[in-house]
Amino acid sequence: MSHSFLKESKLYLEYGSSIYRIYTTASISYSQTFAEDSYPVKTLHDQSKMFEGSTITKANPASFSFGVPLTGEKDESIIMDLISDIVATSDSDIEVQQLKSFNMYVQTGASTFKIESCVITSANLDFGIKDQFLVSVEGQGTKLTRIGDGTFNLSTLGTVQSESATRTPKLIYPVVTIDSLYMNNITQTTLQIQNNINWTQSGTLHKSLNSTMIYPTTYTLDNRVVSGAITQYQVGNNTTQFDDFSTNSNITIKAVEVGKASSDNGFWAVQLNPAMFTARMEVNDIYTNSYDFRSTDNTALGTRITQYS
Repeated sequence: MSHSFLKESKLYLEYGSSIYRIYTTASISYSQTFAEDSYPVKTLHDQSKMFEGSTITKANPASFSFGVPLTGEKDESIIMDLISDIVATSDSDIEVQQLKSFNMYVQTGASTFKIESCVITSANLDFGIKDQFLVSVEGQGTKLTRIGDGTFNLSTLGTVQSESATRTPKLIYPVVTIDSLYMNNITQTTLQIQNNINWTQSGTLHKSLNSTMIYPTTYTLDNRVVSGAITQYQVGNNTTQFDDFSTNSNITIKAVEVGKASSDNGFWAVQLNPAMFTARMEVNDIYTNSYDFRSTDNTALGTRITQYS
């Protein structure tokens, strides 16, 4: 009997007819739960049946999360496409915005698991000081199944894309501009992309009575939020910015490789224009200013990522 170890797991994403190997951190997680309904079995004529019966006919959406280091070779660029882009579909002659859907596969030493019809519900980019540039992803899908053992050949499902011979993770530091504000001495910057979805209830009385497992199939995309926070040391040049705010600002965030000048275009960059922000002072051993921001730009998000294609 052999055990399955997380560190040996391999992640693949299938989009269209292409399959991509995605190298992750050790933080892969995925699961699916089921909804249970109880019902009384005690009757007027038999009061001794105190324990309720159970039916399980409905599955909750499968969930997953993983972290991906962004590299110079950009083999993981499909992740950025799935995060940022949406597609228009037609429903009864009404245009509906949907997230890009994909299938996810995880191969362990003993099994190959599949999550069908996945969408990314949130992505977090952390711009630390001289830290490895990572994107942390969370999402949901319709159904988790085991499709084979650990040697299952994914090339039977699509074209497995070739990988670069090397992988070069990037150490970066953040460079931020907000209009004409003084934005040096930054200690931390975060950016979050949130896709708020609601899965459509698909249960029917007929399926429940026939003990057929009901899996989610469709969802609606309610709204999208691009937001984050910027923290900087409070120094002479920015002391008066502690209570600043705006509902119409131009915010640019760059991930510049360590060793390159702040004027560099950056390894990755996004421009949010217009955007709102509010500033606040943090009273600690060293005073800091924090800026909470949110994009109000309805231009396609993929076009706002100005560097990294």
